[in-house]
Amino acid sequence: HSPSHPSLREMVALAFVGAGAPGATKAISTLGGQTEQPRNLRAQAPSTAPVQAAGSSLGAWAVGASVAALGASGLTRRAAKKARGGRAALRATAVAEKARKLTTPGDLIDTVDIFIFDCDGVIWRGDSCIEGIPNVLEKLRAKGKTLFFVTNNSTKSRAGYKSKFTELGLDVKPEEIFSSSFAAAAYFEQTKFKETGKKVYVIGEKGIGEELDLVGVPWFGGEADKDKKPNMGSGGTVEIDHDVGAVVVGFDRNINYYKMQYAQLCLNELPGCQFVATNLDRVTHLTDAQEWAGNGTMVGAIKGCTGMEPILVGKPAPLMVDYIAEKFGIKDRSRICMVGDRLDTDIAFGRNNGMKTCLTLSGVTTEPELLEQAPRKAGTEGIQPDFYVDTINDFIA
Repeated sequence: HSPSHPSLREMVALAFVGAGAPGATKAISTLGGQTEQPRNLRAQAPSTAPVQAAGSSLGAWAVGASVAALGASGLTRRAAKKARGGRAALRATAVAEKARKLTTPGDLIDTVDIFIFDCDGVIWRGDSCIEGIPNVLEKLRAKGKTLFFVTNNSTKSRAGYKSKFTELGLDVKPEEIFSSSFAAAAYFEQTKFKETGKKVYVIGEKGIGEELDLVGVPWFGGEADKDKKPNMGSGGTVEIDHDVGAVVVGFDRNINYYKMQYAQLCLNELPGCQFVATNLDRVTHLTDAQEWAGNGTMVGAIKGCTGMEPILVGKPAPLMVDYIAEKFGIKDRSRICMVGDRLDTDIAFGRNNGMKTCLTLSGVTTEPELLEQAPRKAGTEGIQPDFYVDTINDFIA
């Protein structure tokens, strides 16, 4: 990078230090070519240990305006264990009074400066934009609201998601986009994985690889392994690269037995090999016609054959909102609203970080489920948003 284009490590250092990550007390953030001593971000332990990150092109200063990532410089397996245990606390503290349906838009709009939107099930379903969304976003911007877009779907890089927004007729700036593929790359950048000389084995699609390339982390697997089959004849084996230091599991429509066998061998046989998951979403929206099995399926397969819990780098990590609040000087987290369709990721993320929350029924959660008139999905028990809407069209009178 050039002096005017800070590296990803520099851009995420502020959030890293604010998280109280080990070994980071002397870190500084280089923003727009100027060195700043970080101010006091809300410390969120490495006990939650995920990464939240986003932005435009890797070298662009615009990324610094909307990136947050938890690093763990010198991350130990003990710290990683704490990280994994933190997810139970996230769910446990996300309990609230019953949600109320938003009937007067001003009750929410007038009390919020920044909206953080999930994408799948909120902005689009599959490759179809939800009706009315361009108008909603335009009206919110006209009211002076700041918008960010966060997706746990790792199949695309930030550049890929920018293209998708454009194709759907949505005017969204690259620096407003956050993705779990970028979060995975930010995690490896901040933990100085490249300096170990190790490689990453990827279960996932091209988004993860594209983001890892931007930070110079060597990797293999992914789409290149989609047609591979292991030799399961007499004496058959799968030979692994013993320089693998981490396995990343993201959503993969071409997951197969070879990939699962390769991953389990790395994790079970290579000392210190890290198990990293981009997200744990149970279902996703590949089309606008039905729900499809999500990355929780792929992660669950690897958990099942290793007995390991992954280091999570997607929502509901706290550091992204910590960074946004610091960057924009927001003291009152209730001036930020997290809008999503999932209780256990989007709404838990918002509630645990002091934000207003709004659930949209245009995604995976139904009204009977929200109101507990139907059984809740495992992991969503007791989680309630402040408001709920049919779609975010209800934000506009």
